[in-house]
Amino acid sequence: MTSIDEIAPDLFRLCIYVPEFDMQFNHFLVRDEEPLLFHAGLRAMFPALREAVATLIDPAALRHIAWSHFESDEIGGLNHWLGLAPQAQPVCTFVGKLVSVDDFAIRPARGMTADDVLSTGRYRFRFHPSPHLPHGWDAGVLFEETRRTLFCSDLFHHFGNGAPTTSSDLIGPAQEAMRQMQQGPLAGYMPYTRQTEALLRSLAALQPDTLATMHGSSYIGRADGLLQGLATVIRESFGGEA
Repeated sequence: MTSIDEIAPDLFRLCIYVPEFDMQFNHFLVRDEEPLLFHAGLRAMFPALREAVATLIDPAALRHIAWSHFESDEIGGLNHWLGLAPQAQPVCTFVGKLVSVDDFAIRPARGMTADDVLSTGRYRFRFHPSPHLPHGWDAGVLFEETRRTLFCSDLFHHFGNGAPTTSSDLIGPAQEAMRQMQQGPLAGYMPYTRQTEALLRSLAALQPDTLATMHGSSYIGRADGLLQGLATVIRESFGGEA
């Protein structure tokens, strides 16, 4: 079952909770003149997500399908969406387009640099490259400049089937999730590099008012302090000396 919540004007969180992992998989639909879906989802989740999207818009009207980095829960269902929506284009970082997506997708991607702006009508989006944050050379985070929403992928990942939104500090839950993952086969999930702190400072400088998190509750409120504090959590959990 997919839970649907409007977490900001025209921004809908489509959440599928998987009890086996005690984890939410969140996908975000921006309802606008040119609708945008952030996270294509796992292939197996496509039927449920398609039904959820259909309660909000005609899925065939999707125009943009975006994600952070090439990973199954972010891109697995991409070609299903492209087959359903004939005018939809994949949208990712320029590195992602070159190294993975144009070979995988049934249509070429729009590979964006930090200088490129995507307009969906009322809203303006810019991709900020973030190599290896949360992970992957091709990683980036999407920022909606009108209402200051940061689509932050695996940043602030936390477990549980929590509320759609929170104004509570996410540092503690994210730190606990990283501790759990570091003890298992997914150690190294979010590497700490020489660029990690600078990248997070640059994202904090955007002063987002909403963090659209992929795994866990989305954060509502000024989030620059959380982004600055996340570097310490990643360093202590996965880094040591970079």
